[in-house]
Amino acid sequence: MTTTLITGANRSLGYETARRLIEAGHTVWIGARDEARGTKAAEELGGRFVQIDVTDDASVATAVERVSAAGGLDVLINNVGIPGPFAKAEELGAADATTVFETNVVSIVRVTLAFLPLLRASSEATVVNVTSGMGSFSYVLDPEHVESTIVAPLYQASKSAVTMLTVQYAKAFPEIRINAADPGYTATDFNNHSGPQTVTEGTDAIVELATRGGSGPTGTFINRHGVAPF
Repeated sequence: MTTTLITGANRSLGYETARRLIEAGHTVWIGARDEARGTKAAEELGGRFVQIDVTDDASVATAVERVSAAGGLDVLINNVGIPGPFAKAEELGAADATTVFETNVVSIVRVTLAFLPLLRASSEATVVNVTSGMGSFSYVLDPEHVESTIVAPLYQASKSAVTMLTVQYAKAFPEIRINAADPGYTATDFNNHSGPQTVTEGTDAIVELATRGGSGPTGTFINRHGVAPF
């Protein structure tokens, strides 16, 4: 049976991804910073809760120990992400940038490398990084795409970094399938439920990458319609 860890799985896209993967037969670790919320989500879904603060080395190390003791890991889904302050560009300072990049980018480095030994021991080793079309140069420069109408420098730059990190990790760790998923404009708390897609549609690309059984391409960027432009 495939064992999967999803960070930030107590709500929204992470929660729906967990629900769908449990339904598909995965054993799913519900990773969450808040113990009460994470435990509640795990009980509702039939998953396992593991406390993990992706911005904290010690917390991540403890999570690795727990998952390892329970038998290992096949799929890691780096789902945690924050938009940062909703403010004009001139109001977003260095401290804001540090917070956004620490959560959205540095945490992927921290968590992926921490779980690397467990992934390398799996015949289905897979990493899915949840990125965004808002980090796609093609989309933000194309007036036909909604991403081009939004100016969110820190969030968008961080998601471009996530996609590039995915490509580079795919080269560095060829024994693991490492890909990036764009949920698309989905109705979640993230955007005050303004997106036209359902949360299920928003998890299509994530679930697709997580259920390939360790096979298929690596270093790609996809959305629910197929390969997406960088």
